[in-house]
Amino acid sequence: NGVRVRGSYREIAEFVFRGQLGGQVVNAAAITEALMTCILYLVLCGDLLYFCFPGAGLSKTFWVSVSFVCLLPCAALTSLRHVSLISFWNTVTHVIINGIIIVYCLTRTADWQPAKVQFHIDIYTFPISLGIIVFSYTSHIFLPTLEGSLIDKRRFACMMNWTHLLSAIFKALFGYIGFVTFADSTKEEITNNLTNVPLRVSVNIALALKALFSYPLPYFAAANFLENSLFTGRPLPSCWNEKREFKCWAVLPRALLVLFTFVVAITVPHFALLCGLIGSFTGTMLSFVWPAYFHLVLKRHASPLYTRLFDAFIIAVGVLCGSVGMFISGYALHAKMTGKQQANSSIPFAYTRA
Repeated sequence: NGVRVRGSYREIAEFVFRGQLGGQVVNAAAITEALMTCILYLVLCGDLLYFCFPGAGLSKTFWVSVSFVCLLPCAALTSLRHVSLISFWNTVTHVIINGIIIVYCLTRTADWQPAKVQFHIDIYTFPISLGIIVFSYTSHIFLPTLEGSLIDKRRFACMMNWTHLLSAIFKALFGYIGFVTFADSTKEEITNNLTNVPLRVSVNIALALKALFSYPLPYFAAANFLENSLFTGRPLPSCWNEKREFKCWAVLPRALLVLFTFVVAITVPHFALLCGLIGSFTGTMLSFVWPAYFHLVLKRHASPLYTRLFDAFIIAVGVLCGSVGMFISGYALHAKMTGKQQANSSIPFAYTRA
């Protein structure tokens, strides 16, 4: 068995880049990824609740604000055990919603439009789609820690292969079934396509709750990344003292972090485009460029030539796709925010990050 010498993504980056600067850059990308995930959950809550009550005369900003108030207590989270409990209910809700949507689509098989599925690349939408896909798989920042926590580390590769394979199959089938059911009218959040109003409202509320349950995990990760980066050896004090009394001053920095995600969410309220932009930026770096580069550097003497060439190929593809995706997503987002582009139904739908 090998000897474990580096236990985190940051430690690997510091070794490869020969200094703490490399670790800080990777940490900055991880913090950005986690915070952007939090922002997306707020945007998603606003969209879903707005379409639940379209005749109420309340804006998306109002519903995002309601979600923000519900999430403020996250600033007091200091235990991963509490985050895990919340994430458990997030998983339960996720499974239920998936089942409801798939069953609904299967009941409308007579209306399916498989001819609408076209296998070609549209330069204006493919980079955004790719960014969304990459964003939904960005877990590399946590993998060294996860591998280190396993009892039998030899099964890590098997676990990674099967979980990613099954996830890819499910997402492909889910996307196909959803698109052939609603075709060109598919919305960014597919639950808004449900024609049965009581069902749509119920599912949207459940999905909004799922988004709220999903928020604490990336928020907790972002807070910990920031504390480890800025207060190494001097972590921020706990929000609770030894008598389990709440210390308001200790939670202020964490509350400001929640406030930051809220401000960005109401400033850039476009779920799919924001998701594509984030995936193209931090997602390609965390999932393609850096892992391949780290492997190339760490294993350059032990890897055969074809493996090193494959690493170089992944790096090149990651840089190319990420650059094009950032440009296209950024341009589309700017056009949406300045009112120069109407809602584009060809933008791929997304209802949650798995």
